[in-house]
Amino acid sequence: MAARHFGAILVCTLAFSLASAAVARAEGSQTQSALDAMPGTQGDPMNTPSGPDVSGSAPDSGYRLGPGDQVRIIVFGQPDLSGVFRLDGDGLISMPLINNVDAKGLSAEELQKRIVAKLTPNYLKDANASVDILSYRPFYIVGEVSKPGSYAYVNGMTAINAVALAGGFTYRADEDDFEIKRTANGKTGVVDAGPETLIQPGDVITVDERWF
Repeated sequence: MAARHFGAILVCTLAFSLASAAVARAEGSQTQSALDAMPGTQGDPMNTPSGPDVSGSAPDSGYRLGPGDQVRIIVFGQPDLSGVFRLDGDGLISMPLINNVDAKGLSAEELQKRIVAKLTPNYLKDANASVDILSYRPFYIVGEVSKPGSYAYVNGMTAINAVALAGGFTYRADEDDFEIKRTANGKTGVVDAGPETLIQPGDVITVDERWF
């Protein structure tokens, strides 16, 4: 009698365990289906959407160097000639052996070719070098902002970002219309700009006073 009673209890316990496992599997399947339907989670083991590209690439592929830019120059096989250099006020960099190199207005690739040309053949038989831009010259913001002055350039920066760095608008500012003084290809001009206009290294942003 007791044995039959114990057997019945064992069968019930086993049936309950199997039913619980089936429910857990079903819930897990439903949860995974919901996750797979969410944007950015498919194929990602951490279920984390990919973020925007925030790499420190140059403002554009044709960026021209100017005073204040910092570059890393590597002359392969010549550590004494390699290093980090900043363009001075005249756009020159001073390197061992070849002294001043005029880098103003050049792209990184053009500067690399100029350095190789100066090294070959007087100093090195077969020179090879690379040039990377490490940091850009600052931009300037003046006019109706709380803290006018020069600020470090960040790739992708807009006019309104620049205003934020300068402490925001004054109460007299025209918040929708700016002027940007920009030098390109040796020529300086004025660009009418709005809050979302992209700025470039060396730009001078003027926030005007509103008329009413």
